[in-house]
Amino acid sequence: MNNIVNNNTNPNGEEDIINLKDVFSKLVDKWLWFLISILICLLLSFFYAKYTAPLYQIRAKILVNDDEKGGGLGKQAGALMDLGGLMGAKNSVDNEVEILRTRFLMEQVVREMQLNVIYSRKIDFLTREVYNSPFKLSILKGLDTIKTTNIEVSVIDNQNLRLKKNNEVRNIKWGSEFKLDGVGIVKLDLLSPSRTESGEYSVRILSIDQRVSNLLAQLSVGVSNKQVSIIDLGLSYTLQQKGEDILNTLIDKYTQANLRDKNSIADSTYLFIKERINKIASELGDVENKVESFKQQNQLSDMSEQGKLLVQNTGEFSTELAKAETQVSVLNDLERYLKDNTDSKRVFPSSLIPSDLVFSNLMGQYNALLLEREKQLLSVTEESPFIKNIDKQIEGLRSDILSNVQITKNSYVANRNKLRNQLKSAEGQISGVPQIEKNYLKLARNQQIKQELYIFLMQKAEETAISKTSNISIAKTIDPPKAEVAPISPKKNLIYLVGLVAGLILPVIVIFGSELLNNSIKTKEEINSLTQVPVIGEISHNSSDDNLVVANQSRSAISEQFRALRTNLSFYLRNNDEKIILLTSSMSGEGKSFTAINLGNILALAGKKVLLMELDLRKPGLSAKLNVDNSLGYSNYTIKNDLTATNLIKPLHINKNMFIISSGPLPPNPAETLMNERMPLLMEELKKQFDYIILDAPPIGIISDAQLLAPYADVTLFLVRQKVTQKDQLRIVEELYRSGKMKSLGIVVNDIVNKYYGYGYGYGAYGENETQPWYKKMFKLRS
Repeated sequence: MNNIVNNNTNPNGEEDIINLKDVFSKLVDKWLWFLISILICLLLSFFYAKYTAPLYQIRAKILVNDDEKGGGLGKQAGALMDLGGLMGAKNSVDNEVEILRTRFLMEQVVREMQLNVIYSRKIDFLTREVYNSPFKLSILKGLDTIKTTNIEVSVIDNQNLRLKKNNEVRNIKWGSEFKLDGVGIVKLDLLSPSRTESGEYSVRILSIDQRVSNLLAQLSVGVSNKQVSIIDLGLSYTLQQKGEDILNTLIDKYTQANLRDKNSIADSTYLFIKERINKIASELGDVENKVESFKQQNQLSDMSEQGKLLVQNTGEFSTELAKAETQVSVLNDLERYLKDNTDSKRVFPSSLIPSDLVFSNLMGQYNALLLEREKQLLSVTEESPFIKNIDKQIEGLRSDILSNVQITKNSYVANRNKLRNQLKSAEGQISGVPQIEKNYLKLARNQQIKQELYIFLMQKAEETAISKTSNISIAKTIDPPKAEVAPISPKKNLIYLVGLVAGLILPVIVIFGSELLNNSIKTKEEINSLTQVPVIGEISHNSSDDNLVVANQSRSAISEQFRALRTNLSFYLRNNDEKIILLTSSMSGEGKSFTAINLGNILALAGKKVLLMELDLRKPGLSAKLNVDNSLGYSNYTIKNDLTATNLIKPLHINKNMFIISSGPLPPNPAETLMNERMPLLMEELKKQFDYIILDAPPIGIISDAQLLAPYADVTLFLVRQKVTQKDQLRIVEELYRSGKMKSLGIVVNDIVNKYYGYGYGYGAYGENETQPWYKKMFKLRS
C-alpha cells in the first residue's frame, strides 16, 4: 500500500515493512473526513429507522401426533397402519413441516384472504400498509399473467373516487367495473364510508405466484426440539393483526387438508356402500314383488304342515346361506373395484373388508401409501422419483390385495355352494310338500338373502358415518398465533451502531483505496526505496501565484529551503571550473522553471553572477514567467553566425547578478538545434563570464533533449513533484544513475505538503506569514 505497506524490495535490498505510525498519522490527519462521514452515516441511519416500516414477528406452535416421538393426541381406531418399512415413520413431524412450507398451502391462504392486493395509506412522507381498508378492489376477470401494478385511490365522496395510474387520472363510480392494464377487469367497492380518512391510498396488485413467494420467504417452519413433536411457526410481517390472521388461516388450511386425508377413507367406503345399497334395494324390491305376485296368483294364504316342517328344518341353512351370499356379493364388488384402473388412486373402502389380519394389514399399507402420495404431490410433481417409487409400491399392494380378495372369495364361494347342497338335501328329506309351496320357499329364501345383504350394507353405512365424525386432525394448535410487542426490524440501536461503524470504515476505505490507486510519489521513503540517487533538495508547496518567492519573500520557509539546496550543491560543485547546473524532470509541470528562477536568485544573493538558459525549445516557459522578450534567443544564435553570446544575454530586474538567455523562436528541429556545432563554443564563452549557469532543459521522461545537454552539465538536478511524479518514472533516474549518462545526479523534491511528506523545517520564526483563516485550512481537503 504505497508508503504504508510495500512488499517490494528497495534498491538496497531491504524489504519495506508496515509503518504503524504512518498509518495512524494518515488517519488522524483526515479527522475531518471521519467527522463528516460519521455525521452523514448517522443521519442516514436516523432516516432509515424513522421511515422504514416496522416488521413484527408472529409466532405459533402446533402439536403433531407423531407415532415415532409420541404426541398429545390419542390414537384413533382405524388410523393409518404402519407401512412396514416401506415409507419409514407413520406420521413424521418432518413431513408435516415440509407440508406447511408448500406453495400449495400458502396459495390457498393468498386466494382466500386476497393477499395479492395490498392496500397502503400515504401520510406526509410515509406510506404504510393498512389492513382494514375502507374500500376493496376485486379482480373479476384477471389476466393469465398479472403484472405488478400500482394505483393511487382518492375518495371523493360516497359515489365517486379518483384513480391515478402512472400519469393517467380518471374519476370512477364506486362498484363500477373497469379495465386495469396489466390486471384485467376489476371493480372498487366502498365498504365503510365512516372509516374513510383523509389522505391518499395506494393499491399494489401482484400475481398470486409472486405474493406466495414473498410470504414463503417471510415464513419459518421448524422443530426446535427433536425430542418432541411440536412445530414452531413464525411469520415476519409489518402488520401485527394481519400477520396473525395469515398464520391462523395457514394453520386452518393445513388442518382441513389433514382431515380431508383422514376422511377420504370413510368417504370412499360410504360412496361404495351407497352405490351398492341403491342396487340391492332395487333387486330387493323386485324379489318382494315376485313373492307377492306368486302368492296372489296361486292363492297361497297359508302353508301346509309339511311346508312348515320344511321351513323349520331349512331355516338355519337359509340364514347361513344368506350370509355367505352377502360376503360373496361384497367380494365380487371389491374385485371389480380393484380391477378398475380408473379407481387406482382412490383409497380402499376399508369397513367392508372381512376380519382377516393379513388382508387388513395390506389394506392399511395401501391406504397409507395413497395418502402419503397426495401429501407429497403438494411439493413435488408426478415425475418425481419419490412419487414413482410410491406408485410402484401401490401397484404391488393393489395386486396383493386383489389376489387376497380372489382367494377369500373362492373360500366363500365354496362355503356357499356347500350350504346350497345341504339345503337341497334337507329339502329332499321331506316329501309331500306341494310344488307350489316349494317354489314359494325358494322365492322367500332369495328375498331373505337380499334383505340380509341390504341390512348389512345399511349397518356398514351407519358405522362409516359415525367413524367419520370421530376423525380429528393429527395436529392441534397449542399456542395460537400472536405477534410480539416490539418489532424485530428496524432495530434502532443496531442501525445507529452500523451507521457509526460505516462512518468510521468508509473514510478508511477511501484513504487507503486512494493510496492503492494513486501511484505518485508522496514521501521521501518512497523515493529512497525506488532509486539510489540522493535527494539533495526539498521545496515546500507555494500557496501563492508568485514565482519569485526568493526575491519577494526572502525570509520564507521556501527561501530557506533554496538556501539549503545551495549549500548541498556546494558539495557537488567543488572546483571553480564546475559551474553548469542542468535541471530536468520526467514530464512537464513538475516545477523546473520555478526551481531555476529561485535557485538562480538564491545563488545571486550570495554575490554570484548567474545565467539562466532557457533550453526547453519545444515548450519554453522561463522567459514568460520573467516577462522577458523571447524574440531573440538561442535558436537565433544557431542560425545566425554573426550573433555572439553578448547579443543573447539579457539582464533580469529581480537581481543585478541574474541574467537570462531565452530560447528564441521555436525551431522546427529542437534536438538538432541543441546539437549545433556552435553550442560548445557558446558554453565555453559563458563559463568565462558567469559563476553559475543553470540550464532549463526539456523533460527527460518524454524526449531525449536533456541527454544532449548532459555533457555540458557538472551536476544534474532531477525535479520530482510530490503527488504528481509517478513512481515508474523514477526508473528513468535510476537507469541514468546506473549507466552514468549524467554526472553528479541528484533529486530535488518540489511542491511538498509537509504532513504528507513527513518532515518540517520549522521556519515560521523567520517571518513566514500564514494568511489563510483557520476554517479554510480545516476544510482544505488534500487529495
